[in-house]
Amino acid sequence: MKIGLLSFAHMHASSYAACLKRIPGVEIVGIADDNAARGQAAAAQFATRYYADPQELLAQGLDGVIVCSENSTHLMWVQLAVGRVPYLLCEKPIAATLADGRAIIAMCAQRGTKLQIAFPVRFSPPVRRAKEMLDQGRLGRIYGVKTTNHGYMPGGWFIQKELSGGGAVIDHTVHVIDVLRWFWNTEVTEVYAEVGFDLIHPGLGIDDVGLLSFKLANGAFGTLDTSWSRPKSYATWGDVTLEIVGEKGTLLIDAFAQHIDVYSDAVGKGQWAGWGSDIDLGLIRDFTDAIATGREPSITGEDGLRALEVALAAYRSAETGQPVKLPLQGAA
Repeated sequence: MKIGLLSFAHMHASSYAACLKRIPGVEIVGIADDNAARGQAAAAQFATRYYADPQELLAQGLDGVIVCSENSTHLMWVQLAVGRVPYLLCEKPIAATLADGRAIIAMCAQRGTKLQIAFPVRFSPPVRRAKEMLDQGRLGRIYGVKTTNHGYMPGGWFIQKELSGGGAVIDHTVHVIDVLRWFWNTEVTEVYAEVGFDLIHPGLGIDDVGLLSFKLANGAFGTLDTSWSRPKSYATWGDVTLEIVGEKGTLLIDAFAQHIDVYSDAVGKGQWAGWGSDIDLGLIRDFTDAIATGREPSITGEDGLRALEVALAAYRSAETGQPVKLPLQGAA
């Protein structure tokens, strides 16, 4: 199976490439990047070829590509690949705007490229076990859900709105909303949000904290505490937790609980030694399995669009001070 990577701008690109190397029969044919130094370094790290011209990489008869560019340039990279590869995995969020997201979905459908969005949290063992329990009706009617997604401030293009589309709120909201939609096959119908700028990182110039309250079509009420509040010394990039309250009980989920805390004076900070599954590897295995079997992707472009819509509704609510109904009106 021949896979190419388009852009190494996103930090997940290195993880996805490492996962591809772990899957028998999968070859990383090359890496195309508009930043030559970054692309060449990545190609050297993963023992593959750097392509300054993405068209040359796409001419290699690829079975699939992975787009890991800046959020606002997803559409540009997809436009290059669509119709030339049968499968495409796009980093989350699907785009920085709904207009771009819709264009990506329509383009892939028209040109016969099957689109998958990168939501690796679906492959966390605690999250998957929770999905099984909810499908079995173990909690009965769902009343509410309290969620978090905290991380560290990534810097770089993530804090340049023209490239990212926003800060912590767009960066983290999409992960949690995708999980909730997947749990219950339901949509968010209303969002109210408070969004803070420069509260944790003075002078950042973009949102670094947000608190969302939302309603789901299944009647449940939810909250999401999202931020770039973790220090650089934190053991990992952040957290995803969910507390679900139902008529038959409460379910507590920690997506990254499968680790041992390690404190080493030699390293100088606490570390998490993971003993559970690698959620990025789960995502990449799922993507390559879809290619191998010819099936539809398990996480669709529409999944990506609906998660993005909630993040954009949060920004709109924060600007107006009012709850925002979904689906959003206008291009957003």
